[in-house]
Formats: sequence, structure tokens, C-alpha cells
Amino acid sequence: MKFPALSTSKTLNFPANLIEKQKIPFQIFLRKISVQGKTNRSGKSVHALSKNNSGSISIATTVTEERDRVFDSLRNEKGWIHFVGIGGCGLSALAMLALKQGYEVSGSDIEWSSFMDGLQEAGALLHLGHSVENMQRNAASRLPDAIVVSSSIPQHNVEILYAKSVGVPVYKRDHWLGKLTQGYNLIAVSGSHGKSTTASMLAYVLDGMGDNLTAVVGAHVPQFSGGNIVFGDGWNFVLEADEYDGCFLGLSPYIAIVTNLDWEHVDIFQNEEAVKATFRKFLSRIRVGGHLILCGDSEGAYSLLTDGKQPIGSHTWSGLRSRPLEKCSDSYNITTYGTTSFNDWHASSIRPNLKGGCDYTLCHQGCSVVDISLQIPGVHNVLNSLAVIATVVTLFSDQSPINNTINRVSLHLNNFIGIKRRFEMIGTIYGCHIYDDYAHHPTEVGAVIQAARQRFPNKSLLVVFQPHTYSRLAALKDDFANALCDADQVVVTGVYAAREIDEQNVGGRELAATIIGPPSEYIPTLDDVVDKLAFQISEKPHRNIVVLTLGAGTESLCR
Repeated sequence: MKFPALSTSKTLNFPANLIEKQKIPFQIFLRKISVQGKTNRSGKSVHALSKNNSGSISIATTVTEERDRVFDSLRNEKGWIHFVGIGGCGLSALAMLALKQGYEVSGSDIEWSSFMDGLQEAGALLHLGHSVENMQRNAASRLPDAIVVSSSIPQHNVEILYAKSVGVPVYKRDHWLGKLTQGYNLIAVSGSHGKSTTASMLAYVLDGMGDNLTAVVGAHVPQFSGGNIVFGDGWNFVLEADEYDGCFLGLSPYIAIVTNLDWEHVDIFQNEEAVKATFRKFLSRIRVGGHLILCGDSEGAYSLLTDGKQPIGSHTWSGLRSRPLEKCSDSYNITTYGTTSFNDWHASSIRPNLKGGCDYTLCHQGCSVVDISLQIPGVHNVLNSLAVIATVVTLFSDQSPINNTINRVSLHLNNFIGIKRRFEMIGTIYGCHIYDDYAHHPTEVGAVIQAARQRFPNKSLLVVFQPHTYSRLAALKDDFANALCDADQVVVTGVYAAREIDEQNVGGRELAATIIGPPSEYIPTLDDVVDKLAFQISEKPHRNIVVLTLGAGTESLCR
């Protein structure tokens, strides 16, 4: 998947695919050189802090039919839902949505996250640490009506075991999402990279167009009053659909978006073929008469269509040249998008603009339609916007002239400012711009670096990268090295292990030694990285330099 160069004073070569979390503690960094910046997040009071209960618990099985009955009862009576792993981006959004829907909500996690700030303010009862006591009220006489469990929580978790032992239904996130989205026109945004940005961009545009939708996104969106959700009572439901642990296989979307396909979760999938097999199962979940919106520039995503079936069916839009739309298994329509003209929708003449983003000419089947202007940089975000355009056209093509719809979409795309931890501006000091991004895969790292090149073509790029999980680093070390070699200076930290232990004999030191080209240094701790940067920038202030901090580590370090 290759991108055209932007038209600018310097030739900019963009890598394939999209981006999609770890900052270093820049507030400490900014204080060290006496510059005003964002304040640290203060410590939060916690409603309950409990020790784990280590008692022996027997497990009672629960069947799907019983869980469905309880879910229907919950929906009617608005009972108490307890979320295990509530601090994560995915489960926190579901918890916030439950609060908006009128449920009583509690939850637990092993450490505080920024997502829990909003939940606490909205009325959720939050616990640090997992314990049986988290699920008991009135001397254990009252229990939750159901618990919802994050994909990252092991099944031997004490709260899960206790719930099963006392007959409280346990929902994994996939089953809960499947039940939650029934009865909606579900628009499921999937892909290895770019899900959060595409889903939030789509929800923002639909909301701006007056669609009273509901949306759940796995990232904080500054333009959403609900943080990472939009709560409405219309028919459309935009959902960031995650392939991790097969979570999206519980969904039945009306529209499925596939932004790209990569070997991303190496701890879950043995290889890229395993990823493709899971995505094919997801596509089989599209409702009859539904739609698939797919990035044709992504080799991995496009391979999902090469199953030997011939396209059938046709569709004509007023004012635009018509072309047959494809159907897969005679069940759903297919629309492709990308930067190449063989796609149904494609972007041409991509160029940087004065807002630091991208402008491009939107084309349909080779015919120019309208110029699009984005505030966010990078060809990966051009692709994200194309997915949004194709989806909105699919939703509303029968309700209004297509050109009118596109003009309205264009207006709202122009006003979208992006999401947290995706090329997020942290501050400027002595002329040095500091940005943070969640990028933790080689494709994402390369895309962020090239987006920075677009916005700052005459500045030097210093990249601080914290690898995320030993398994991903071991499997993709050479790819990481190739992506990072496009920077001017690289600092690699120790690995953020997350759920893993070091069984790979590879770490940040080995990655730094593999990078060819720019000066590369291994600095194990984030505090030492801050000290180095503070000294480097204060020693030679007002240099043309941009600092990018990349990785999916602990978000609490960045505020």
C-alpha cells in the first residue's frame, strides 16, 4: 500500500496504512525548564479500595439463554452493572454509555486511568483493585444484576469467579456489545489501525448533520461532550469494532468498515493469515442487504475480497458516473476507497494546507466531485476521511441528492480536530514543538513520522519510542527499526510489558542497536528521558526541532 507524495517544497514520501497510545511525563519536563504547560492530573479520590479476596470459590455455569433473559430484563428495569477492567478505553466507554442510559454503574481496575475521571464525575462507583467486596452492597444482601468483563481480564479474576459462584451473569465485552447494538443500524469500524480516528470522525460528522446517533469510541474525543461516547435516540450506532480476542465477532453490523489489515496483535494471532481468517468471519456477520466499506489501498484488507466471487448488482447516483457495486456471497454491497483510481472513492492531488492538515480532491469513479480540507495531517487521515464519506453516502444516498450530502460532509470534516493521543499537541518550549501519539506498530510509527514531516517540513524530528509488549517487539523489531530510521534522532526506552513477562530476550536496547541512519540511543526509564530532553532543549534553545513521543504505555505518566 503506497501513497503519492504531497505537493510541497520538499518531496514527502508517505508510508502505507494508518495510525493508531504512551507519553513520557512532559509536565515534569516542562517544569524542569520553567515553562508553563498543562498541569498534572491530580490524584483522584476513590470510592473503595479493597484487598483481593483469596477464598476458594466454586464456579456455577451460566448459559447464553439466561444471559439474554437477564440483559432484556436489565434493559427494561435499568439495574446495576459492574464493569471489570473499567479503566480501559473500550470498557470505560461502555460504562459511560450505561450511565447515560440510566443504569447504576460500578467498576474496578488495578490502576487509575484518565477515562475513570469522567466516569466518577458522572456517578460511577469505582474501585482500585479487584475484590469480592466490590460487588457487594448492604452486607452482601445486594449483588450486581450483571458484570461485563474486559478482554484483558483473565478468567480466574476473583470478581468473575465470585459472580459465577453466586449466579450473577458474566458478559465478555463481545457478547455485551452484540446485545447492546441489536435493533440499531450498526456501523462497525474495524481495521488494524485508524479505528478510533475513523469512528470518531464519522460520529462527529453524523452528529453535525443532525443525525441523533449513538457512538462508542475507544479514545477520548475533545469534540464529544461525553468524552468517548455520543448518546442519542436515533437508529444509527457507530462503534469502534476491535478484532482483539475476536471481540467484533459478536456483532451484526449493517455497515462494516475495514480501514486496513496488519499483523498487529501478535500475542493473539499467530500470523497475518490468522488475522485475515478472523476478519473474514467478521465480514460474514454483515447483515443481508448491508454494506462493506473497505480500503482498497490496503493489500491486507483488499485480500479479503479475493475469494473468486464475481461482482453483481448495480447502483446509480445522480450527478456521478455510475458503476456496478460488488456483492459478496450475494448478501452485501461493497464500496472501496483509497488514493488510487480503481477505488470507488479516491483522493487525488493530496497536498498540505495552511492549517497543518491536508487538502485533496475527492473523486468518484475518476470524476472530480469536490475539494476536501482537513485540519489533521497525514495521508492516513485522508484515508480515514474517505471511509467517512463513503459511509455517509451509503447511509443517506436514498434521502438526498448525493452532491448535497457530500457538501455537508465536507463542511464537518473541515471542522474535525482529531482525538487524544493521535498527533496530540502537548506544548511548545523554546520553539520546540512536542507531540504525542499512541502509535505502537511499525505502520503507525511510520505514518506519524511522515505526518510530522508534512506539518514541519523544515524541522528536525526527535522521536522517543516506548515499545509495547515483548511479543510485538520480538516479532516486528526489524519493521520498527525501518520505520524509526525516518526520524533525525531516536530515543528508545524500556518495553512497556503490559500483560506480558520478558520471554523474548529482546528489548529497547536491541531495537536501538538495530536502527540504521539517525543517531539512536537506549534510555531505559522515562524519567531519564525527560532529563535528557530538558537538558538538550535548554542547552540549545530555539532550534528547529519537533519531539514525538510514541507508544501505547501507561497513560497516567503523561499528565
